[in-house]
Amino acid sequence: MENNDELIRHLTELRKRLIIVLCWFGLTLGGGLYVSPQILLYIKSQPAAVPIEWNVFSFTDGLFVYLRCAFVFAVLFTLPVLLFHTWAFIRPGLTEREAKGTLAYVPASFLLFLTGISFSYLLVFPMMLRFMMRMNQSIGAAETYGIDRYFSFLFNVVFPLGIAFEMPLVILFLTRLGLLTPSRLRHTRKYAYVGLAIVGSCISPPDFVSHLSVTIPLILLFELSVLISVRYYNRRIAAPLPSGG
Repeated sequence: MENNDELIRHLTELRKRLIIVLCWFGLTLGGGLYVSPQILLYIKSQPAAVPIEWNVFSFTDGLFVYLRCAFVFAVLFTLPVLLFHTWAFIRPGLTEREAKGTLAYVPASFLLFLTGISFSYLLVFPMMLRFMMRMNQSIGAAETYGIDRYFSFLFNVVFPLGIAFEMPLVILFLTRLGLLTPSRLRHTRKYAYVGLAIVGSCISPPDFVSHLSVTIPLILLFELSVLISVRYYNRRIAAPLPSGG
């Protein structure tokens, strides 16, 4: 009976927190609908987009891009709220020290995601756009770019790197759980390098300079993740065990 009551309390709290997150998402979606025209005009004014005419090939292209921009805006600013309520939901099962340590994940995760998006939008996306345009011009193709395809390409480049920049937190979290240790990380380093090189080649133009400009930051991010993980692991090993008395 007590187990059922506890389950009901957990489900009630989960429902309450989901409602709060969804309400916040609705508010930010409304804000996104309001600011989307300014965001789209800002993107259009950037050097990568200036020489490109945003053509529409159906009456709904502009509307769908407008709604997609508002949706992305809402997701971006709902992420920290979602992370906070996820932390608050699992908070009763954590010690005071664990709770304070994991709370820092919320702003750190948001900042890392923003950093990844900024890096990919300001550096990787313009490189890929220039490369693709040069390829099209080299075969004598007439360049007519649709606004819907432009933004699909933009999101497919920007968001994978935004997620990739969460690597330090993921590795630190796995270290806290005991699933990763410094020895395991050192053993898997060469495989991680190969994997990151493959990821870098998939989201960058197939020329050597562009490939390095994406792969090297990913490798540095991995090494930073390893350094953070090792420091946490060593600090935890050095911490004195609590006395039994």
